[in-house]
Amino acid sequence: MRKIDCLKSVAAGTVALLLCSDVGAFTLEKRIGGVDTKLKIYGFAQLEARGGKGSIDDEQDANVKFTAQRIRLGWNYSADIVRGKVFMDFNQDAQVNSVNGDVGMPKHIKDAFIALRFDKAFVPKLGLLKMPHGMSFTIPGWNLDIVERGLDKKLALERNLGFMISGRDMFLGNNGKVNGFEMGHERAWKGFGYDLMIANQAGRSGAVANVDPGDANSYAARVMFDYTEALHTELSYGISESAGGIAGHITGKSASTVDLDPLSPTYGTITTTLETVPEDTKDYRSLNFGIDSHLDELNLKFEYFDSENIKGVKGWEESTYALTGTYYVTDTLELAGKHIQASAEKAGVDSDLGNSYIGFNYYFSPFDNKMDRESKRNRNAHKIVVNYIVASGDTGAGKWNGLGGYLDDAIVLQGQFKF
Repeated sequence: MRKIDCLKSVAAGTVALLLCSDVGAFTLEKRIGGVDTKLKIYGFAQLEARGGKGSIDDEQDANVKFTAQRIRLGWNYSADIVRGKVFMDFNQDAQVNSVNGDVGMPKHIKDAFIALRFDKAFVPKLGLLKMPHGMSFTIPGWNLDIVERGLDKKLALERNLGFMISGRDMFLGNNGKVNGFEMGHERAWKGFGYDLMIANQAGRSGAVANVDPGDANSYAARVMFDYTEALHTELSYGISESAGGIAGHITGKSASTVDLDPLSPTYGTITTTLETVPEDTKDYRSLNFGIDSHLDELNLKFEYFDSENIKGVKGWEESTYALTGTYYVTDTLELAGKHIQASAEKAGVDSDLGNSYIGFNYYFSPFDNKMDRESKRNRNAHKIVVNYIVASGDTGAGKWNGLGGYLDDAIVLQGQFKF
């Protein structure tokens, strides 16, 4: 009987979850004492087929590689002014590995924070969340125009464990909902916004390495201005101290030797020597500027990075600009393209790399045919994305000395569903 009662409870809970659902998430609401609480459960998956020389690594012999980019599940909790969020990726390593430069939280946990929504102009957050640096990085991964953010994403400070204060929709009237979970430009407003954050070193950033939580800090500040769907602009600046590690700390490199002298008392002993950072490295510094405009069927974006002291190396600099455009053709078809142009200098050597994404988004079961920013988020729930990626510039072996990017052409087919 206990098993039957348990199954009945599970079935009842499942029905309640479905009946209380809204578009894009499952929602449970409950009044506890005099406080209304809400729990939203959501997730998405991106499954891919990748081909072309740009998608093949040295150990791959197959013409096509089948993989997943993101498999995520999360929940948001609200109770009066309290907000809480947990977001996990099941396609990530669940271990904390400080040698590889993490931030003090397992890598499969993407967001985990508590926030207090005192006012739309003052929302403090504590925990693991996106640092306010890089416009495209703070756009959710399921809401992108192409299959991925691209090579300039490595210049962003990424997610980090710290404290942030945010404000949105300020000074020009109350034009939009501010729920306290914002980490980017989720909705269109008329007015200004800001984010200020202090955190551990930005160990998840591609521009930072060899860090341990507690070694030093990173900082980021962002200001933004919105005027309806037609214009979003933002400017941010970020710093991660000692971005290549602190003197004497392990770099992640090691060398092992075996005593092969049969007459030696230590015969067969393996000796491992760990390489350490010889001296304190430089602070990584990065400026970001972005514009996002929704103009009926047309959506245009521009983004610029200017970064220096990558991985703490003095004189290792990289700048990028990215142009993105989409055009609504029918309720189910959208054309999409993006070009990222990057220039890097390392040890006095200059190099350039371009990556162009050309393709389309095909929407299955779109919720509507509107193309404003909020509706586009709903349309992006169920889609197929096809991108052909063209590499240009210094694509030869050893020529490109910046971070990331495709050095040869590739093609990616991605299927996504989100709830």
